[in-house]
Amino acid sequence: MTASSLAIEIIQVLRDRGHTAYFVGGCVRDRLLGGNPKDYDIATNARPDEIVRYFPRAEKVGAHFGVMLVRGAAGVHVEVATFRSDHSYSDGRRPDRVEFETDPRQDVLRRDFTINALLEDPITGEVFDYVGGRQDLWEKRVRAIGDPIRRFGEDRLRMLRAVRFAARLYFEIEEETFAAIRQLAPLIHEIAAERIRDELVRILTEGGARGGFELLDRSGLLAEILPEVKAMQGVAQPPQFHPEGDVWTHTLLMLGKLDRPSPTLAMGVLLHDIGKPPTFRVAERIRFDGHVEAGVEIGARILERLKFSRDDSDQILALISNHMRFKDVQNMRESTLKRFLRLPRFDEHLELNRLDCVSSHGQLDSWEFMRHKRATLPAEQLRPPRLLRGGDLIAEGFEPGPAFGKALEEVETAQLEGLIGTREEALRIARAALTKP
Repeated sequence: MTASSLAIEIIQVLRDRGHTAYFVGGCVRDRLLGGNPKDYDIATNARPDEIVRYFPRAEKVGAHFGVMLVRGAAGVHVEVATFRSDHSYSDGRRPDRVEFETDPRQDVLRRDFTINALLEDPITGEVFDYVGGRQDLWEKRVRAIGDPIRRFGEDRLRMLRAVRFAARLYFEIEEETFAAIRQLAPLIHEIAAERIRDELVRILTEGGARGGFELLDRSGLLAEILPEVKAMQGVAQPPQFHPEGDVWTHTLLMLGKLDRPSPTLAMGVLLHDIGKPPTFRVAERIRFDGHVEAGVEIGARILERLKFSRDDSDQILALISNHMRFKDVQNMRESTLKRFLRLPRFDEHLELNRLDCVSSHGQLDSWEFMRHKRATLPAEQLRPPRLLRGGDLIAEGFEPGPAFGKALEEVETAQLEGLIGTREEALRIARAALTKP
């Protein structure tokens, strides 16, 4: 069962019981643009208690707001929402009070943008447009429904959503709507950090990341949410390595080349040079001494502020921390090279390096070298079976302590270098390390 077939089945059940029901929102928008929506939403005059009666497996995900989740086979689900009108948003996120409606026009008027307020009868194919959404689709325009100041006052996050839709669809934001965003941008801090994070990640990963960040900048939202990224603008780079221009331009070029990235890779690209503005200096040429270390520190503060998970933060910071190591890979010791290749999700490190190179000097020698190594080094050479463990050293009569780790590391280094291959050889190296004066 697909989401589409489940949605049509739900609509048929609702209509058989005398209700009005339509596809609504993003699925209609994407279908009209020739896409194949992954998710389907339904708007209906059926009340939540009636939806539960017709679909006993329905779950209340926002029953106060008339939103139910109807599940089908194979994990497929569809949101079904009762027509409603909203009244006052004192928290800048959710309506204080809603009224269930029978007229779909009233439901449409409380939505965010005209292109997200279209209704479709999937049986006949008829589209109902009460706010000019179809024309805005054809003219590639994101426009708030009614007064944009009021729409963004109801939910500040809609400012970021406008940027996301414009970026992903390669649309423009309508003039009055954009002016309202510029006016209200400082109020984005009223939104929970997690919601801001999720929209930023969508801007970075759904397509059009470069355009999205250019819009964030022009709207004033970038300076509010990511002032550290805004600080990249105007920070010159040595032209022999970065003929493309300043740090901001370089980062935009990389964002423009992202192709369905993971959230961690996308954030790594955005933040990989975040340490350059505070470390800029001019000597015999422009230099950024310590920019990697500064970048890790600044990146950690950003990721904490935006409430990224520990796992995601660790990977993003690893991308920042290791992005400059590629310039040395052809001169690395074999053991160092293999440990580099063993980093978690190394494919992201590799892709960040490729994007970094093609968005600057264009030299891909180190990337090609590492790609070849990754493809040809057998797993047993990257992670050979351990020849020694701590218990083996205890059995040899050594007292456990901090020196154990260093001794075992020396053993593994020799093993990765291909210098040893037996337990006896490993013990010889460990004994020497543990008996050093």
